[in-house]
Amino acid sequence: MKPFTDEDVEIYIQSKVEQRHYLVSKAVEEVQKIIQQLTAEISYKAARFQAISNSGIHNENIKDQPALLAKWSAMLRGKRPFHPSIQVLAPSQFLITVPLRGLTGYRECQVRHWRYYTVHGAKLLSSVRDPEELHQWLEVEQFSKSLPQWHETDVNIEGDLVPAKVLIIFRELVEKSIISCNLSSKVAVLESFSSVVRVAVETSESQVEVELIPAVEIPTCWPEKARWPRCLKRWPSQEKVQCIKSLGFDLLARSSYHWQLCFSRAEHILMEGLDEDGGCRMKCFRVMRQMKEDVWCAGNKPVITAYHLQTVLFWTCEKYPRTKDWRCFPEAFLRLVQKLHKCVSQHFLKHYFVKNTNLLKYANTSDLDLVASKLTVFLENPVFCLD
Repeated sequence: MKPFTDEDVEIYIQSKVEQRHYLVSKAVEEVQKIIQQLTAEISYKAARFQAISNSGIHNENIKDQPALLAKWSAMLRGKRPFHPSIQVLAPSQFLITVPLRGLTGYRECQVRHWRYYTVHGAKLLSSVRDPEELHQWLEVEQFSKSLPQWHETDVNIEGDLVPAKVLIIFRELVEKSIISCNLSSKVAVLESFSSVVRVAVETSESQVEVELIPAVEIPTCWPEKARWPRCLKRWPSQEKVQCIKSLGFDLLARSSYHWQLCFSRAEHILMEGLDEDGGCRMKCFRVMRQMKEDVWCAGNKPVITAYHLQTVLFWTCEKYPRTKDWRCFPEAFLRLVQKLHKCVSQHFLKHYFVKNTNLLKYANTSDLDLVASKLTVFLENPVFCLD
């Protein structure tokens, strides 16, 4: 194996990684401004939705909880800029959550019965399948306070809040608001085989595909499905674990019947302060992400996204918690790439918080095999592409 030099790494970071950071930051800023205008209009038209500026600490659902607001403010003070609703999967592929209004005081409950209905309310002879590990049912009665609109039949069937019905209403609001905001030249709703809402947003540099996802933000508890941290793990610290679990989670409307668990705030805090001990974890991640986008898995809709790489980083940090494991960049970087290669080759990458979930379960296996072969080539001769 031919080692690369510190000079190779610095040249690559200056010529590629920093340029990528500038372009993506610019795209995020432009997309955020457009989607903020769009969701503000949606919020004006429909009380159940909030603008994306109300995500996280600004959510209207927690404005009457000063202790929680104070705790969040203290945790985020001095941290790098973070928009809790925006996730960059690739330079031209974003995921943006749109907070829902009027559902507060969440509590978990046991599944009460089988469901025998379609998303349109028709009766079924056999029950709807159970949710997968990263998903759950959501009943309006799980909230101590809820707007009357959440009890209406356009989103509610037999007491369940049905994601597909929420998405139908949301899509109509998106289409109408694009017109009323005069955004037709900048935003177009894309066709979809499922109920998800995707739009194409024109920026000054390129077109970005954005999935817009209605989300119930739940800042007051940690889900039972996320059995984390695992026993006897040294990373992250117990102090950070308590901080992370106090931020709660979200439930996303991305499927027909079941709501998907999301831990974006927790993941942000995990990424913050990664290298307080002087290590090179973030440097490894940024270089790996760049190599993935340049060589291993390029394209507008890659089978491996930045989210997958972040998950690989978390698992590697947990396995190698010591400061000395992250002192030497070449060793640490190759260890991280080897972990990615193993996951892609086996078509298996565990979710960091809900470990029984395989994040590559529905990925195209031929695409994964192609990425694995490129990673094999790199590991045999680790050279950075500067073209």
